[in-house]
Amino acid sequence: MPELPEVEAARRAVEDNCIGKKIKKAIIADDSKVIYGVSRSEFEASLLGKTIVAARRKGKNMWLELDSPPFPSFQFGMAGAIYIKGVAVTKYKRSAVNDENEWPSKYSKFFIELEDGLELSFTDKRRFARVRLLNDPTSVPPISELGPDALLEPMTLEELTASLPKKKTEIKALLLDQSFISGIGNWVADEVLYQARIHPRQVASSLSKENCSTLCKCIKEVIEKAVEVGADSSQYPAGWIFHSREKKPGQAFVDGKKIDFITAGGRTTAFVPELQKLSGSQDVKEAGKPKRRASKKNKGEDDDDDNDNDDAEEPAKEEKKAGSLKSRKGTKGGGSKGRKQSKKNKSKESDDDENAEDDENRAAAEDDDEEEEEAEKKKPNQVTKSKQAKGEKKSNKRVQTSQNGKNAKRKVK
Repeated sequence: MPELPEVEAARRAVEDNCIGKKIKKAIIADDSKVIYGVSRSEFEASLLGKTIVAARRKGKNMWLELDSPPFPSFQFGMAGAIYIKGVAVTKYKRSAVNDENEWPSKYSKFFIELEDGLELSFTDKRRFARVRLLNDPTSVPPISELGPDALLEPMTLEELTASLPKKKTEIKALLLDQSFISGIGNWVADEVLYQARIHPRQVASSLSKENCSTLCKCIKEVIEKAVEVGADSSQYPAGWIFHSREKKPGQAFVDGKKIDFITAGGRTTAFVPELQKLSGSQDVKEAGKPKRRASKKNKGEDDDDDNDNDDAEEPAKEEKKAGSLKSRKGTKGGGSKGRKQSKKNKSKESDDDENAEDDENRAAAEDDDEEEEEAEKKKPNQVTKSKQAKGEKKSNKRVQTSQNGKNAKRKVK
C-alpha cells in the first residue's frame, strides 16, 4: 500500500517531469466515489490551460499546485498510484496496472496531457482513493487534520519524549494514527518497531527514555532510506523485516530469526518475538487476539462465511451495533433532537473521510488474509473432513431424534 515513501516517489516524479508545463487536455473519470464533491466537467474545465507550478505532499496525500486555484488533490488510499507515460515511477503490489497495452488504463481516475505531449494518470484499482478539487488543500480535511509529516517535519527527541507519557495506547496503533504523525502506515510501522526492538503492543506511555531515543532514530532512518531509493523495495536493506512480511507464518524469517504475526493497531503485524519483547504485566495473547488465519486450520468450513472479517474489528462492530440500538431507542423519547442536531453539525467531508478510512482499513485487513485464505481453499482434505464431521453430527442427531420419538410413544402406550 502507498505510504509516505511511495507517495513521495510519485511527487518527485511529477516534480522532475511536469513542473512549468501547461495542461492542454484533461479527462476525469465518471466515478463519484473517487472523484469527490465536483462534477467531471467542472473538474476538467478547471484544469485546462493551467500551468503546473509545484507538486506538494503531506503524509500520504499529494496535490498539484497550479498557477491559480483550485488545485487537484490526491488521497492515495489503498491502491492509488501516479503513472507518467515513458517515465519509471515506483509501482507497488496492489497498485500495478497494465499501462503498456492500454493507456490510459481503465482504472485511470485523473488524466492530463501537457503541452509537450507528456501524459500523466492517477489510477486506483480498489476505489478507496479520493481525488478532490480544492482552493487550499492544507486548510480542509484530510490534510488539515494530519499531524507533522514524518519526513518534512520529523518529531524531535524532546517532542517525542514529552508526548509519549500521555499516550495510553499501543505503540503500533499510535504510529498508525495520522493525527499524531503523518505518513507512517503498516509496513513502515512494522519496520520502525523491528529496527527499534520494540514490541508493537507495548503501551506508548511505558516506553523508557532509551526506547524513545531509539524509536525517534529509527523513524528517521527507515523513512529516509525508503525515500532515498525511490520506494523501490528491491533496494531496501537485506536486514529489513519488510522482505518477509508477506510470507506465511512459520516460513517467515529475518536474519535467521522467526517472524510472528499478530493483530496490533487493527492491522496484521509482523514482529520478531526473540528481539521485540513485551515488557511489563501485559500478555500478548490477552492484549489482543492473534490473527484469525493462524487458528483457521482447526475450524474448517465454519469460517467460510467470515472470510471478509478480521477479529480485530469485532469489538468495534459490537460497539457500533450497541450505539445503533441506543440511537434507535433515543428517537422514541425526549432528548433525541439534541443528538440529531449535533450529528447534523458534523462536517460531512470529515465524516466521509472517516468512513473511507474505515473501509480502507477493513479492506486492508481482508487483503492481509487474502493469500492465506487462498492457501486454505487449496486444502481439500480439511474441507472433506469438515463436511464428513458435519454429516456424522447430523446423522447422530437424526438417530437420537428417532430414538426419543420411539421412547415417547412407549410411555404414552
